[in-house]
Amino acid sequence: MTETTAPAAPDLSKDPANGVASHPAWLRIKSAASRLQELQVKDGSVPEASDHPAAEGHARDIVSGLEELAPLFPHDETYLEAVVLDFDKWITAGFGVPDFHDSLVAFQPQLDRIDGLRHLVVFPMYTQNGSANRLVEAVLVEVIWPDFIAALEEGDYSNKLFVPIRFLDFTAGYDTNSAVLFPETVAVAQTPQFNWGAIFADREAARFRRVVKAAAGITSLELPADAAALLEDQHTMEKTFVMWDLIHDRTHMRGDLPFDPFMIKQRMPYFLYSLEELRCDLTAFRESVRLEHDKTASGETRQYAKRVQYAVIFDRIFRFAITGNRVRNYDGLGGQLLFAWMHQQHVLHWTDGKMTIDWQEVPNVVVALGQQIEELYWRSIDRPKTAHWLAAYDMITGTLTPNPASVWAKGPDALPLDGPPRGLTDQVLDDEFPLSMFYEALNRKMKDVIESTAGITGMTKDIA
Repeated sequence: MTETTAPAAPDLSKDPANGVASHPAWLRIKSAASRLQELQVKDGSVPEASDHPAAEGHARDIVSGLEELAPLFPHDETYLEAVVLDFDKWITAGFGVPDFHDSLVAFQPQLDRIDGLRHLVVFPMYTQNGSANRLVEAVLVEVIWPDFIAALEEGDYSNKLFVPIRFLDFTAGYDTNSAVLFPETVAVAQTPQFNWGAIFADREAARFRRVVKAAAGITSLELPADAAALLEDQHTMEKTFVMWDLIHDRTHMRGDLPFDPFMIKQRMPYFLYSLEELRCDLTAFRESVRLEHDKTASGETRQYAKRVQYAVIFDRIFRFAITGNRVRNYDGLGGQLLFAWMHQQHVLHWTDGKMTIDWQEVPNVVVALGQQIEELYWRSIDRPKTAHWLAAYDMITGTLTPNPASVWAKGPDALPLDGPPRGLTDQVLDDEFPLSMFYEALNRKMKDVIESTAGITGMTKDIA
């Protein structure tokens, strides 16, 4: 890839929106949204007529705050006007199920990916890994778009929908593990075309720094100097995640895909979701290995390419594997698979209660796992659905040991292959691939650390 020069970003150091998180109008919006949430039910409506006067008061406070702050966000003028109108329509309609279609369509942050640019976002929505209820949430965000990322996106890694951001402030729905702002989560009566997806790189970076520092201490893993440096620098870690996410996100729509890559809406065994997410991460790893050695790439790009490799491995094996419950935890399974693969390929060692990693051998071993998944996908284009599912299970069980109680582990003869595919899915245990003894022990020591990362941001003190 040849180096390209990104357009010069405007100087935002004197941006009037710089101190908006302490602005009285923002604090009014935040307070009113929080009080309105107490009156809403799961679908976002306010069903009790006796609550409507209070709900209107809170909604009017949000509207007045939006109108007061609008001049600080000229790039969001169309959206802020539309969201005020959507609040007015919701009030007039008696606080039924909210429909913020018009303001969602008007919000187009992907059109202004400028480092440091801020957005004021208010919608009735749920927050992934947070609240499943579509409540009114308010969030202040700042775009992260360094020059080397702009150059990558304009070159071989085009992804016009991707918007990396950091938190400035937020309501309760984001005081959770949620690290995404997706249009799919907004309450609308008619689904529009989705043109963007935003990921909170500062939360990802902060979680990584806290978890990996603790895990390295517990496992006595001696980190390479450049990996250890990541734990000390939040902004460097943020940009590392932006590069990882850029490549990961675009991978969902590329490659030899035997199925809809966003198959979460379909009913399939959860281990297939594991392979898809791991495929995207390992593609980011592979491309980072390539970029690290690409002499036509900028020095900064090559530095961050190495950092992405550390991030993929450590986040997967230390955080993903033991985060969340054991009910169809597809991200957890991906982390378990990567750890076991590295261990069985003899580049990761657990000896005398101490972890060591042969870093020079790691790239080839990790890339090989990605190639195995890609081979599975390529062959599955010619396979029936159930045959693909069985092949995927065989691939995983070549590395991970399934639950002894599993019907799937007994082989095809034990499965209801003569019925609908749903029958096969129903036979997958919630915890089809339980934690190994290593992870059971690590989880006991890491549980409190991982739980402490809920709500963490780049502004959190004492991250690592």
